[in-house]
Amino acid sequence: MKSILPIIIILFISCKPTQKTYQVNEPIIVSAENCPNNGVCFLELIPNKSLIFMEDEFGNLYPVISEGEKTILKYTYKKNPVSKTQDSNYTEIVYAELDKTISELSLNNKNLQTIKLHFGRLCYCKGETGYYPIKNGIFKIVKIDRKTMKINFEFTINKVPQIISKINETIYLKSNGTN
Repeated sequence: MKSILPIIIILFISCKPTQKTYQVNEPIIVSAENCPNNGVCFLELIPNKSLIFMEDEFGNLYPVISEGEKTILKYTYKKNPVSKTQDSNYTEIVYAELDKTISELSLNNKNLQTIKLHFGRLCYCKGETGYYPIKNGIFKIVKIDRKTMKINFEFTINKVPQIISKINETIYLKSNGTN
């Protein structure tokens, strides 16, 4: 009995918990379930890219996506245009740069910039269009099971009006085997 106890202790200590990670190998585009009634929403995971925000000569930010070692999360809301009205197009975009191997994550406020979280408002809205860093909110990725993760995100932008302030979506994908 005494010889079994050390073996059990060694086995218990050597067992490590399974990691909760995913690796996206191909782009994933899904129609978002939680979208305002007056538009359409899409969530994309774009692997093997990197994201930076450049500044133009007027001080406005714009995204640049290039080849890299990260996975880009892109959430797009497109409001239905008003018929027979020029310049009624309206789009909101949220970008984040996640690690290549996506793991559970919980960030808030100033830590949101560790994943380059930005909000874009694209419309004919003089003085109220462009991309803005998100500095106020909560961003979470939670593992549901081997092939499913949930993204929960609430945020506010003080510089411009926004329609999208919550993103709660479930994504089905293939695991990288680390469960």
